[in-house]
Amino acid sequence: MQAIQNDVEIKGAFKQFGSNVVLNGINLDVKQGELLTLLGPSGCGKTTTLNLIAGFLEADEGDVFIKGKKVTKTPPYKRDLGMVFQTYSLFPHMTVYENLDFGLKLRKVEKSERGRKIAQALELVKMSGLENRYPRELSGGQRQRVAIARALVVEPELLLLDEPLSNLDAKLRHELRAEIKRLQKEIGVTTIFVTHDQEEALSMSDRVVVMNAGKIEQISSPTSIYNHPETEFVFNFIGKSNSFEGTIASIDSRKISVLVDDEIAHVDLENVMGSYRACRMGDQVKLYIRPEKIQISSSERTSSSLEFHKVKITQMNYLGTSWEVDVSFKGKPLQILTPSFDTTWRQGSEVYIGWNPCDLMLIKK
Repeated sequence: MQAIQNDVEIKGAFKQFGSNVVLNGINLDVKQGELLTLLGPSGCGKTTTLNLIAGFLEADEGDVFIKGKKVTKTPPYKRDLGMVFQTYSLFPHMTVYENLDFGLKLRKVEKSERGRKIAQALELVKMSGLENRYPRELSGGQRQRVAIARALVVEPELLLLDEPLSNLDAKLRHELRAEIKRLQKEIGVTTIFVTHDQEEALSMSDRVVVMNAGKIEQISSPTSIYNHPETEFVFNFIGKSNSFEGTIASIDSRKISVLVDDEIAHVDLENVMGSYRACRMGDQVKLYIRPEKIQISSSERTSSSLEFHKVKITQMNYLGTSWEVDVSFKGKPLQILTPSFDTTWRQGSEVYIGWNPCDLMLIKK
């Protein structure tokens, strides 16, 4: 018998509400034991995808498989999964202990075993000793920890998290996302996490699924998503980006040379979004580069790998760990993030910026 490689599979899922197509034929595999994040703007279809997996929605077309079993028409309570919502969804009239005990009772777990499981779950989320408190007596972060413990106590085959940190302040979000990542690795439960926060997605995930308008734009590791986006949408949505336009001047076996006004910028072939084979001399293209990939200096440096250009500073902002420097490049705004800063720089100062060709991305217009 062939071993099951994926815990979840979605095949050709199509979902429409009225005239609004929410999912447009998506295919998705979730590997056993991984933390996979569905990331995208509001309305892109990520929560609808999660609800298909949970069984709260049924696709108009396509199927859902969990552990190799087709569950397209199986109700949620028969799918052996735990779910954590944005709004906690704890029973307000029940104590912490009773909230965790509820699901175990439904599964007819013996009382002595229930107590052991609850104690273990609360210890995992660092909530031991608070069993007799009610949700109203807990902070937002504590309530979310209880919600996670309640999902885990039934030992589900699959854990689904729908924007679980969005109602918390920045410090708590940072702490809890680290806790969720620790818990997931410690327990090894296959987890699907929905968020619109790219920092959460990049810091927590084994793989990230970037969604847009009901379609999957890219599925990859966080580092690949950030450093090697496959589409223009992914580049613009993930992190900050700069863009400027140009015309292809030449193409050789290693790079594409682009004329930007009166200067040449070189792009490595591997950084062409789409296929470089589709590019021809004279094509209009867009170039993209991350702000932190641009070097800035008071003088032009001699380097065989960097291309430098003279620009003028238009604005400077201190961010604590770095400076955000806006410059005018060929009449277009360009933003730079740099940890170093020359105290002589002012608005209007002329400086030099440079980048490595391997840090430029190119896409045909």
